[in-house]
Amino acid sequence: MSTIFIPFLEMNGRAKEAIEFYEKALDAKLVFSLPFDSWNKDAELTPEQKHMIGYAVLKIGDAELQLSDHVTGSDYHKGTQISLVIQTSGKEKAYQYFESLKEGGTVNQPISASPFSPAYGNVTDKFGITFRVLYKK
Repeated sequence: MSTIFIPFLEMNGRAKEAIEFYEKALDAKLVFSLPFDSWNKDAELTPEQKHMIGYAVLKIGDAELQLSDHVTGSDYHKGTQISLVIQTSGKEKAYQYFESLKEGGTVNQPISASPFSPAYGNVTDKFGITFRVLYKK
């Protein structure tokens, strides 16, 4: 089993622009992209929001960068733009990390199945750091 940390950028509507910039500036390769309207079927989205990036993954050398146009559960606020992804190859470990991090913190999204992971949750720990816990087979 392995665990890695991945930076996650919340781009407040500028994810496509950021992807293009990082492709040129850092030789990044877009390896996955999911627009909001492909998995937020019940959400009331404006035409502009439907085509925004719900989740994307860039490879930069051996590193990974994840990003989205969306800020979980709130409007964009300065200081909430970067969170950390804890990605693990053990489903039980993902639940363990999530449960530990939520002690004294705030659950932004309970850990459950998502369109991109069988176990994904978002939690802000007691120090104000937001973690996206992700199980990846």
